[in-house]
Amino acid sequence: MQQARAARLQRTLTRSVESVRQFGRRSPYAAAWFVVAVLLVAMALAAPVVAPRDPINPNFSSMQKSPNGQYWFGTDQLGRDVLSRVIHGTRVSLFVALASVVLGTTVGAVWGVASGYIGGRFDMVSQRLVEILMAMPGLILAFVLALVLGAGMWTVIVAIAVTRVPFGVRVVRSVALTVKESVYVEAARAVGASQVRIMIRHIAPQCFAPYIVLATVNLGTAIVTEASLSFLGLGIRPPTPTWGSMLGEAANLLVPRWWLVVFPGIFITLAVLAFNLFGDGLRDALDPRLRGTR
Repeated sequence: MQQARAARLQRTLTRSVESVRQFGRRSPYAAAWFVVAVLLVAMALAAPVVAPRDPINPNFSSMQKSPNGQYWFGTDQLGRDVLSRVIHGTRVSLFVALASVVLGTTVGAVWGVASGYIGGRFDMVSQRLVEILMAMPGLILAFVLALVLGAGMWTVIVAIAVTRVPFGVRVVRSVALTVKESVYVEAARAVGASQVRIMIRHIAPQCFAPYIVLATVNLGTAIVTEASLSFLGLGIRPPTPTWGSMLGEAANLLVPRWWLVVFPGIFITLAVLAFNLFGDGLRDALDPRLRGTR
């Protein structure tokens, strides 16, 4: 039994490594940005070890120091090390973006599967609600929700997740509409399988690839939304560092300091580009119509 499990695990690892190699050969540009995304995630996970100083405790003897050999990214208005705050801000910003995208895309995917398979009046009402959500700009909707619910990490996660729901509904519903006409779905219906079983066992697995691509692409948008809310003062409460709150604090200074804006902005740009371009490459790799093309 143990040998069989070890053999299955080895085969799974081999297939995974081969899939990664094929993805790298087919989309080297997207693979390079995937490496950047992995490095950002690794830096976020190892933030307490990588950060050279405490990101919260002030040092009034080193306020607003420009980048130098001691402080590579300089210090802010309270003497806190900007490099340490950027590293710890990576952890908070990526966690909020990942949690909100997973929550919003999952809710949208479940809603899309049910709407596409059940159809009828339920589908009509669902799509009208989705159109109402999509009619409001995502940032404005997240701003209103965060303003009503109050500042806080989980408030921001819920606010951003609500803006991601309609995209999950639309994408997954389109796949479900196609899959429900398949022969094996008709066979399952003919043998008396319930609607819930058909949706879970036959419809949902076919929607997994679009779900992964949509979640990856939405990460970039979620990072920008979280940074915008934190910049406006509706994100994570201080002194917890985030990229957006660092930009907001720099904007409130009477005398602007370039390093307080440049370094958080660079990391926001890198994160958005990494996840968006990796998501585009992943979409091309999982689209059978594009396989074999350059």
